[in-house]
Amino acid sequence: MQAAILSLLLLGALSEGQALHLIHLPATGNVAENSPPETSVHKFSVKLSASLSPVMPGFPLIINSSPLTEAFRVNWLSGTDFEVVTTGKEQLDFETGPRIFDLQIYVKDDVGVTDLQILTVQVTDVNEPPEFQGNLAKGLDLSIVEGANPGFLYQFEAFDPEDTRQNIPLSYFLIPSSENFTMSNNATLFSTTEFDFEAGHRSYHFVVEVRDSQGLKASTALRINIVNINDEVPRFTSPRRVYRIPEELGPGTIVANITAEDPDDKGFTSFLLYSITTVNSYFMINQLTGTIQVARRLNRDAGELRQNPAISLEVLVRDRPFGGQENRKQITFIVEDINDNPSTCTKFTFSIMVPERAAKGTLLLDLNKFCFDDDSEAPNNQFNFTTPSGVGSSGRFLQDPAGSGKIVLIGDLDYENPSNLAAGNKHTVIIQVQDIAPPYYKNNIYIYILTSPENEFPLVFDSPSYVFAVSELSPARTRIGQVHATDKDLPQGDIVYSISTGGASLQYPNIFWINPQTGELQLVTKADYETSPVHILRVQATNSEDSSSVTVTVNILEENDEKPICTPNSYFLAIPVDLKVGTNIQNFKLTCTDLDSSPRSFRYSIGPGNINRHFTFSPNAGSNVTSLLLATRFDYASGLDKIWNYKLLVYITDDNLLSGRKRAGALVETGTVTLSISVIPRPTTVVTTTPRPRVTYQILRKNVYSPSAWYVPFVITLGSVLLLGLLVSLIVLLAKAIYRHCPRKTGKHRTFLVKKGEMKDAKRELVVETIQMNTVFDGEAKDPVTGAIYEFNSKSGARRWKDPLTQMPKWKESRPQEAVTGEGTKPPGGSDKERDGLSSKAQAEDAGPGSRNQDGRPSTPKERNPALKSQVSPKLHPEK
Repeated sequence: MQAAILSLLLLGALSEGQALHLIHLPATGNVAENSPPETSVHKFSVKLSASLSPVMPGFPLIINSSPLTEAFRVNWLSGTDFEVVTTGKEQLDFETGPRIFDLQIYVKDDVGVTDLQILTVQVTDVNEPPEFQGNLAKGLDLSIVEGANPGFLYQFEAFDPEDTRQNIPLSYFLIPSSENFTMSNNATLFSTTEFDFEAGHRSYHFVVEVRDSQGLKASTALRINIVNINDEVPRFTSPRRVYRIPEELGPGTIVANITAEDPDDKGFTSFLLYSITTVNSYFMINQLTGTIQVARRLNRDAGELRQNPAISLEVLVRDRPFGGQENRKQITFIVEDINDNPSTCTKFTFSIMVPERAAKGTLLLDLNKFCFDDDSEAPNNQFNFTTPSGVGSSGRFLQDPAGSGKIVLIGDLDYENPSNLAAGNKHTVIIQVQDIAPPYYKNNIYIYILTSPENEFPLVFDSPSYVFAVSELSPARTRIGQVHATDKDLPQGDIVYSISTGGASLQYPNIFWINPQTGELQLVTKADYETSPVHILRVQATNSEDSSSVTVTVNILEENDEKPICTPNSYFLAIPVDLKVGTNIQNFKLTCTDLDSSPRSFRYSIGPGNINRHFTFSPNAGSNVTSLLLATRFDYASGLDKIWNYKLLVYITDDNLLSGRKRAGALVETGTVTLSISVIPRPTTVVTTTPRPRVTYQILRKNVYSPSAWYVPFVITLGSVLLLGLLVSLIVLLAKAIYRHCPRKTGKHRTFLVKKGEMKDAKRELVVETIQMNTVFDGEAKDPVTGAIYEFNSKSGARRWKDPLTQMPKWKESRPQEAVTGEGTKPPGGSDKERDGLSSKAQAEDAGPGSRNQDGRPSTPKERNPALKSQVSPKLHPEK
């Protein structure tokens, strides 16, 4: 904020030459505290600049104040005259708020010329009247209990902004004056007499006035109430203390009326409050009238009242409304029993299951164990039973002794008895239980006696065993036969049939299913005679009481349902065009088998593809082994035969000779074999060195995939994946080992520096390869580094030292046995690129640490010059 003010002052100083000024500012203005809004504080005007540009709208304005306030604003009067007034947003208080405000007034015209001046506003003090603080300003209510001793009542206190600050005491007055009350100089209110609520005034009204030193005053209302008290104990006026009432009175029934009076003033103390202090749930009292009513059901026959029918209560009466005095009284209610409960039973319907062979005189039911009367006293709780009744029950059931409620069996309950069957083996007995006291309540009891059958007869099948037959070609759900079991016991229960053992096959746990309700035996899947011609089943019948089993034999009838299978299933044959008729082609034979046919039951025929009937089988029937023969010669010269490759489809049928076994019917099954035959023509060129033509036979064997051998490709694929994974892991390990033991070279050719004396112990790790070539070197040049003479090929760029033993005389002196290069001959047929690559490789090997001696073997460290151990092998450059 200070930076903004300095900027404005600087801007005003720069524009001073233009003469925009605030006239009558800076200045000091006064305003009285608590001034209302729009009170004028100071007037000033604006002197326009030389350009006479008007003041911008909204200016001048107060841009800042110290302290910060919103109590002032600038109003426009006329022309260039303005006025600072109060806003009323903040109360100007001389005693509690700031007393001086510095207002920064800022003006600006349309061309941007500004001026800033300060107006100092002083808040002046104004004498204010005293005032009572808080709720005391709204009035005061005081209460005095009658009979209280005279003395202190209340201490009044008022506040005056001027006198309180200057410690000038205020004056207090009680208007009107009274002989019963007085006000001291320090504003303390006292009572001067003892009050009686009944004999004197019950309230007094005054005005308490306070004045300051200059006569300004304030007042508040004062009301003093005299409080009445009770000092007499209430007295009961109803003498009765014991009340006899019958049970089952309804809630709200009035059973007693308690009255009392208070000797105190009738106009006030005649209002009494009644209450029952004893904890109970049966009665309630009207607190105003004293009448006692039933709160809940009074049941003499249950709960605590059955043991103790007397209920004792304590009644309390007290004054109203303050209840200074109270009195108590004991009363007793005796609840008397009435015959309000009929004789009843835990249940009124009984269902008794009696075995059909129960003996006569058997006690079936004792109703005394189930029936009772809830009344608490005799004769209200006594009852008896009437004579039993019911259709057909008189000759079978009796109450013995009469009225005792004990029902005994006196007749026959055989379940299979026609008379009992006619009644459904269900008998109904009706008997009544009734009170012996008025009003003689009674209830009907229904007794249903059911005869339970007993297992007198066994469960047996209609036949001691069953034999069924079914064809092996029968489809699933084919009915084979039916078993049936019976039980002479009534009622007939449901018999459930099941297969306990037998009926399993290699592929299915059971190929038979029996209907559990009807006993009908069915196929689950086709039966196979070749797997199992006979199935022996154990069928079990079960009802709720018994079970029985029987043997069922199922004979599978053989059918011709298996196709012949021949080996090989497919084959390739190559024959010469001039093969003799009747010749067994390449000694080819078919060997056939059939699970349900004899070896003599096969018949062979060739289907489409046997053009001109050149091929036949011998024998063509009656054997499981047959040979392929050439039936007719080939005739390509006359154009009768035109194709050289035959594809024969051979049919093998098992119907020509039927076996002597029992069959359901004569069926035919046919298998097939595919043969591919290639006819080889005569050679067109006569070979003089060969005395006779030779025929080459090419045998093609095809591996036909069988669905039953699904595991073979799976195992092969799995093994290939595992082998591939192992190979990849070995390659990764080998690469890591090479990377770890063979550091990478940083240059094309590099020789490692070895200290003197370490060559003897160094292990040779570099394998030097010598490649011999027979390149023609048609030029010579001198190496610029070593000065040695080398030969080169002008076309391929291959190079070699001209004479390794004589071109380096200095080296020969120090290492006479060292060989610089190795030569050889190029393999025949090599290209120029191969020669260039081999020559470059040979040059690098000749100059490297693994150079060879004159004998062609790798030189040893002793044979090499020690002076060259740390030097790089010379690089050959052709002379230009």
